[in-house]
Amino acid sequence: MKIGFDNNKYLTMQSAHIRERIAQFDNKLYLEFGGKLFDDYHASRVLPGFQPDSKLQMLLQLKDQAEIVVVISAEDIVNNKVRGDYGITYDMDVLRLIDAFQGMGLFVGSVCVTMYTAHPDVENFEAKLNSLGIRTFRHYKIAGYPNDVAHIVSDDGYGKNDYIETQRPLVVITAPGPGSGKMAVCLSQLYHEYKRGVRAGYAKFETFPIWNLPLKHPVN
Repeated sequence: MKIGFDNNKYLTMQSAHIRERIAQFDNKLYLEFGGKLFDDYHASRVLPGFQPDSKLQMLLQLKDQAEIVVVISAEDIVNNKVRGDYGITYDMDVLRLIDAFQGMGLFVGSVCVTMYTAHPDVENFEAKLNSLGIRTFRHYKIAGYPNDVAHIVSDDGYGKNDYIETQRPLVVITAPGPGSGKMAVCLSQLYHEYKRGVRAGYAKFETFPIWNLPLKHPVN
């Protein structure tokens, strides 16, 4: 019986492309992960042979180079936003993700709270993470986002965000769900890296990325 999708080839090719992309920059790549990292049942349903944890297995091939930053919006903490598939709140899912990543041998460097607003629930969540040895950073709402580029890309925009201190060449940005602020975190980090003289790069990893498309291609 022939299998329609070669999972091992996928793992080998994607990890090779990521290594190649890291090398294009100053050994620092921010990789935003679209979709679910280790429970992508939708992809496995529509493509026989694709495993639900294929993206996680691919990352494990890069685990010595990679660290994970989990992103969560303060608004989702305050509003007790719930994941529809698991029925747990986003803040609880952050803890679940950290535990799962660490259990697989991946390094979780920190958690970034986006759209930060002072609230007891947010501060209690940060304190819980800190007690577990997970560093937390804060990113703030930026007036005029995303259209006022001159203000956003300035010391009064991204410059007011905490700089997330990372240790490894590949920084994987993931979150409990959409709308958490993953891309904004990546762009903020690029701003801070360039201010520090580091020519860092950014890429978004979808389930099936096409690495050789030019940036200004209609697909992008």
